[in-house]
Amino acid sequence: MVSFPHLTAPLAAPHQMRATTPSASQVDKKIQQGAEGFEAVALGEMMQPMFETVDTSGKPFGGGSAEKQFRSLQVLELGKQIARNGGVGIAHQVYQTMQKMQSHSGNGSR
Repeated sequence: MVSFPHLTAPLAAPHQMRATTPSASQVDKKIQQGAEGFEAVALGEMMQPMFETVDTSGKPFGGGSAEKQFRSLQVLELGKQIARNGGVGIAHQVYQTMQKMQSHSGNGSR
């Protein structure tokens, strides 16, 4: 018979469990990642119509059903690269707004 000691061990009492709160630098990093991710998606969505109008059927490596299937992924990755390399300023604005929201929620005022 297989034994699972970690499943049968007694649970810790609520007063013995510690609530871990992320440090300010961890929160700041998550906010930055979220802001950059938002900019990447926004840029990808803005570029999608532009790429739909490009005729690639006459090119030696363009066109076909595979390109149509993967074009949205290509545009999304292009948006990520633009955002990762400085973007157009959307992430900075989102970051500042999220920082303000975080400071207000920490003070208890909403």
